[in-house]
Formats: sequence, C-alpha cells, structure tokens
Amino acid sequence: MKTFFKDIFEYHNHFNQKLADLLIENKDRISERTIPLFSHNVNAHQIWNSRIIGMESLGINEVHTLEKCKEIDQMNHTDTLKILSGFDLDKKMKYKNSKGYKFENSIQHVLFHIVNHHTHHRGQIISDLRQNGIVPLKTDYIFYKR
Repeated sequence: MKTFFKDIFEYHNHFNQKLADLLIENKDRISERTIPLFSHNVNAHQIWNSRIIGMESLGINEVHTLEKCKEIDQMNHTDTLKILSGFDLDKKMKYKNSKGYKFENSIQHVLFHIVNHHTHHRGQIISDLRQNGIVPLKTDYIFYKR
C-alpha cells in the first residue's frame, strides 16, 4: 500500500507543480477564486500532514501567493514521503477538525482523503481555467503514467 500511495502522491505533486507554473504564467487571466482555491488545497494537505507528524499547521483558508503555494506543495510532498516511510498506515490517529470536534481515523484513510481532496479542487481550478480561455493541463492519472 505504501508503494501505491507514494506513486499517487508523486503524481499529485507533479501536476500541482505544473499547475502552479501555469497559474503563475496566466495570473492576470485567472478567476478571483483560483488562488484561494489553490491555497486551500495545499493548506489542507499541510494540515493533515501536521496532524500526523505533530507539527504546527496552516489555517485552512490562508491565501498565499502562487509561488508560495508551489513551495508549500513541495514541502507537503516531502512530509508525506516521510509519513509513508516512517508510519504504520493502519495506525489510528486522533485529531480535532477546524471546528474543534474530535475524530479518529487511520493514517491510510487520511492519506486517501488527501488524494481525493487534491483531485476535487484541481478539477475546480481546471474548470475555472477553461472558463477564462486558458488551456488547462491534462492531469488525468493515465496521462501521467504514459
């Protein structure tokens, strides 16, 4: 399972980095919600990593420059690889959500959630790009594997 997650997170990092470059290149043409949405996506990944590793987390709705988003994404990737190499994915972790409610999930479930979260919001960003006349990246997993 760790090999699978490593591959999936490599894929997400690859396209998040390319998407950041595309957004930077077209920052005068992107919609108002694109930067906050991209920021939210990298923030959420960082928050989940911080819950597992036990480090300070960002705010879920902090807005960053696109360059900073790219940097956070790279740090997230590095931290996720540390999690994959150093933690038992079946281990349950206790945490509080942003509203202070307590929950418990396995690290594996959290990692899968991060993967889905990335996919969901990247799809929204790609839709925004199309609506603004910007040719989006083809980010399907199968394209990455070709």
